[in-house]
Amino acid sequence: MARVKSGVGEKQPVSFIERLAGSEGFCALFREGMNLVEESAFYLDGDGRLDAKTLPRTEALAYAAESMRLTTRLMQIASWLLLQRAVNQGELTRHQAASNRHRVKLREQELASAPELFQRLPLRLRELSLQSLRLQARIIHLDRLIHALEP
Repeated sequence: MARVKSGVGEKQPVSFIERLAGSEGFCALFREGMNLVEESAFYLDGDGRLDAKTLPRTEALAYAAESMRLTTRLMQIASWLLLQRAVNQGELTRHQAASNRHRVKLREQELASAPELFQRLPLRLRELSLQSLRLQARIIHLDRLIHALEP
């Protein structure tokens, strides 16, 4: 723990958790996550619909499975990021967030399709899916760090 001076000349501990969650790094992670949610929604509601209509049956089913999994993954990511931001902004205490954490199910996911089928899906869906998997892995790692350090 680092120590900072309080207003009365006394030093108070500042936990690693508070510094990490309130850092510029978290702000960048938050922006990255929310941008990915927005980009994915834009694609799935626009060009993605057109892409899906041109696919053969097997690929169309894989597209549907991957897009559902992508949407679920992004909702988990957004929920976690919003919960952490609420703590950073003082809207929730760390304890309240920990109890709400059980509602945000951060589970590692894999692709819904076999690799060779995944490669036949539209490039943009593949890019968004892979970006979301990488972001999810980083968030799961951060979540474990935060909660491992709690008293």
